[in-house]
Amino acid sequence: MNVRCRGIYTTALTRRFLDAGHDVVAASDPIRERFDADLGTDPHDVAVETTDDRQGVGVAGDPDAVDEAVDRLHVTRDTFAWPSPVPRDAVFDARVTETLGSGAVCDLGTADGFLPFGNVDGHVAEGDELQVQVAESAAPWTDRRAVLTAAVRAQAGPATLVRGESGITVDARDDDAARELAGMTDLLGIDSPDGWGLRWADAATDADINALKSALSTAVDRAETVESALDSSVAPPRSVTAPAATAWVWFGRESRFVLDADRREVTTTMPGHHRVKAGSGAASRAVDFVEALHAVDSDTEDFPFVPVTDTFGPVAGDHVRLDHGKPDGRRIVLGRAEVTDRDPDGTLTLRREMTPGGTYDALGVARTAGDVAITKVREGRWWYPTVYRGDDGERKGTYVNVCTPVEAFPDAVRYVDLHVDVVKGPDGEVRRVDDDELDAAVAAGRVSEPLAEKARSVASSLVEAI
Repeated sequence: MNVRCRGIYTTALTRRFLDAGHDVVAASDPIRERFDADLGTDPHDVAVETTDDRQGVGVAGDPDAVDEAVDRLHVTRDTFAWPSPVPRDAVFDARVTETLGSGAVCDLGTADGFLPFGNVDGHVAEGDELQVQVAESAAPWTDRRAVLTAAVRAQAGPATLVRGESGITVDARDDDAARELAGMTDLLGIDSPDGWGLRWADAATDADINALKSALSTAVDRAETVESALDSSVAPPRSVTAPAATAWVWFGRESRFVLDADRREVTTTMPGHHRVKAGSGAASRAVDFVEALHAVDSDTEDFPFVPVTDTFGPVAGDHVRLDHGKPDGRRIVLGRAEVTDRDPDGTLTLRREMTPGGTYDALGVARTAGDVAITKVREGRWWYPTVYRGDDGERKGTYVNVCTPVEAFPDAVRYVDLHVDVVKGPDGEVRRVDDDELDAAVAAGRVSEPLAEKARSVASSLVEAI
């Protein structure tokens, strides 16, 4: 399997794929310098790319290769993976359900997608029916929809075939190299399907002839697969064809530290390398600077939480989201909280003002105007408590959430909820709740048995402690 890796996890994941006997291709110069291995230029079967929020990776490519890659990316018990119902390069018959300022929301049957007006010729209005392709899939924990385009393409490495075009174009910075590549294409002996034009990316100008043949041959195969599935009639909403698969892998705190160890086998790696880089672009650049100076003690395993948060946040006075992940891949934002204090051990105190109406989960206590929630989170802990108080300061109850190890990033506190929780009512009664939901998640394959056992153990300890 040929794998292309991009983003902050690249060194660690390259180590993992090479150790598993796979080929890493199209590697960047720093990766080539770090590894004593033959990193080729052949087209990739699967691409592994860090998500925009740095919380995990997207995996896209041939379905079998995606499955194999996802297996290799299961780092430890707080790694989660979900297949996308709207994979990249899939073609759908879509119905426009809403138009916004910059594009149209489309019903694809399995999910919604977003079609920017710049990705379609002509006017698009609510109720229109049209055929679209997924240009960018979207991770389930984000608020984004998949990005669509009306142009149907088939891509393999630097070769892209575009339906409805003709001829050969080369998107290269060097005009002479572009003309040479365009002329060389005929010598490859591979014809594009009728009605499909070929576009070479700039990287093709540096590829050898075998790599070009392989890329074009794969692109032709994918184009023919798409062409054979297309129908002149549009019957939305439905999936027409999905020549490739997409999956999303979320790394928890433990996973990031395991990846640190993988990376440390290859190059200088500070404690908490991936944990810091996942926080922000500025933090990521700071890590690169520290490691470039070798100003790190690789023998220590302590994550420098206090200096990291002092430098990048959150600190007292900042506001953060509570990103409450679910084992099925969804993210629920519990609200924004003000950081009011930080203890010497790194515990952050968060304050939220609650909106009136309804009751507090499992406590059975009414939520009224003036209520506040005081939450204490500590980096790396498998649980956190929230105390609800009325406007008179009276405690209404305590809810202790059991979750994957908490991470306090500059803009959000993140974790994945593990269903089972412990509550303490206003009368002092302590109860353990939602074990049935955890059991159901295990039965459905969304939570592994080792992770579930850890959650149950934590809940049992909390019942005794509070």
